[in-house]
Amino acid sequence: MSEAEQPDRLSARHRVTVEDIHRLMGASTPHFALQLRNRIRRLIAPLPSDDPARVAGERAIRCLEQLGEQGEFRGTPAQPDEQPLPSLRS
Repeated sequence: MSEAEQPDRLSARHRVTVEDIHRLMGASTPHFALQLRNRIRRLIAPLPSDDPARVAGERAIRCLEQLGEQGEFRGTPAQPDEQPLPSLRS
């Protein structure tokens, strides 16, 4: 994944939509979160502050920054009576 955007999305003729933001967010993982953040930031930069795509983009940027800094957690928290699994040795 790079920070390069599809040229048609950056075209003056293309109207940035909430769907564009959702498509970019679909590829989000901790490893690529900050690259995606930059792509979305560049995509929404010319939009007015009340544009729905800009609002969705700003929300996505906040999520991506958190994902990039804190990583991803899956599953449910451990229950008080559960024993933790031993660490894997490298």
